[in-house]
Amino acid sequence: MTNFEKFPRNTNSNYSGATLSTWSRQQKIAMIAGFVLLGILIALSACSKQAPKTALVGISAPETQASSGAPSPVTPATPASSTPVAKKKVHKKRPAAIVNYSDPNTGVSFQYPRKYKLASGDTVQPEIDGIGPVPMNFVQPGGAAVAMVAVPSKTYPGTDFTTAFFNVNVNRSLSEQECSEFAVVDARNPDGEPMDAEKLRVGSAYMEKTSTFAGDALKQGEAQYYHRYENGSCYEFVLGLGTAGYGTDEEVQAVNRDEVFGKLEKILTTVKIQMVEPAHDVVAKTPVASTAEATK
Repeated sequence: MTNFEKFPRNTNSNYSGATLSTWSRQQKIAMIAGFVLLGILIALSACSKQAPKTALVGISAPETQASSGAPSPVTPATPASSTPVAKKKVHKKRPAAIVNYSDPNTGVSFQYPRKYKLASGDTVQPEIDGIGPVPMNFVQPGGAAVAMVAVPSKTYPGTDFTTAFFNVNVNRSLSEQECSEFAVVDARNPDGEPMDAEKLRVGSAYMEKTSTFAGDALKQGEAQYYHRYENGSCYEFVLGLGTAGYGTDEEVQAVNRDEVFGKLEKILTTVKIQMVEPAHDVVAKTPVASTAEATK
């Protein structure tokens, strides 16, 4: 027992302290290693979580490209029912102010204002109000009416204007010399002798002109005649004007005669005559009897 007592009592405590001190370092190393391992595991865990996402993106990319290549269906836009649709204004074309007239039988054509009244054929009856019909002025019979354009009676309100017209006649039986003559010429010569016809150029053609006058203090009528030879026929153009009432009513003014005839002359300047085949009269042939039959 004496030997046991020689050993110091704190031997176990020193050993245990050394052991604890040594274990404590190991624990530190283990703890550091544990932290390092924990960090590695966390990093691996984070990478493992991101890897599927990348794979999903890589897989879905071709589908996106394939879908982008195909045309997507277009859905027609439905107009809102509440929005009123503005109607387009329809602009009607106004009829031309000038009208063309042509007669294939005589080859005559001319232009006239649309507001004037046209008559042709058997309906042509040139007449001046209050005075009467205006006759043809050929030196030989055989004339025929072609067409007439009448100016509306209300064209010159407040004036003594009553009648104005442009008339076309034709005579196929006259020679060129006879066409230059007139049956009635202007007799308003102060000497009382008929005046010779005047030759003048109208448009692109030369014509012979004369005029006649009729009426009294209340009514007046004037007709201007133009003759032109073409296609083996004599063409006659008549410009007529009638007036009444001037001097009897203070509110009635005299119409400008030059202005009226000027408008009729504009129609005359548009006259054209096309070439037509001359009409041949068909004469019925009577069979000639034989000499024997004639002596019976």
